[in-house]
Amino acid sequence: MNSKHPTAESHPMLRGSGEINELYREVVKCTECLRIVDFRTIIAREKRKQFMDWTYWGNGVPGYGDINGELLLVGLAPAAHGGNRTGRVFTGDKSADFLVMCLHEVGLANQPNSDALDDGLELYNTFMTPVLKCVPPQDKPTAEELRTCSAFFSRELELLKNVKVILALGKIAFDGCLKYYRQFYDYKMKDFPFGHDVSYEIANEIILKGSYHPSPRNVNTGRLNKNMMLKLLNGLPLK
Repeated sequence: MNSKHPTAESHPMLRGSGEINELYREVVKCTECLRIVDFRTIIAREKRKQFMDWTYWGNGVPGYGDINGELLLVGLAPAAHGGNRTGRVFTGDKSADFLVMCLHEVGLANQPNSDALDDGLELYNTFMTPVLKCVPPQDKPTAEELRTCSAFFSRELELLKNVKVILALGKIAFDGCLKYYRQFYDYKMKDFPFGHDVSYEIANEIILKGSYHPSPRNVNTGRLNKNMMLKLLNGLPLK
């Protein structure tokens, strides 16, 4: 595979015959949210200057990692020139650089970088996915877009049967997780305020933790730093 030209045929999460592989084939083909489809297509066509030699993925982005893992990392959406370019969540952008470096330091990834589909990245006991499968304009999805994509996210959560800890990166991801479990449990969103390193038991033996998103803005301003993330990751109740 040429890493600069990602295809569905070369994507490890699209090649299998399992239920989650079928789900992700649907994700890649989805065109429900016209505003987002137009935006991701424009980004893929116009590209960023340093990536002009890439063929952008430009579709919905599957989750990635160990489907039997206990830890689920949930982000907002693929980055315009990260996952929307490479075809893999948290790959090829500054947020990915920070997150995967931290995962590697605590033993949840085999390498400190996440650059392209064929870079050899393996996650240990960990799976990662965005609550919204496509990049939205200005990283701001509408409520309707989130509702539409929640059908995919709900099916993911049902298929990832070994998850014990969900680490939501940012408030939108955090709220997306709460909304899924609220279908089955009688609780109110306001009783679960978001914050960095907050922790709630939201289902039978399932812990939801919050973290500030590892965006360049949060990292550059010091709202989130490496020590904060490592402390959080090291404190997760994983086997």
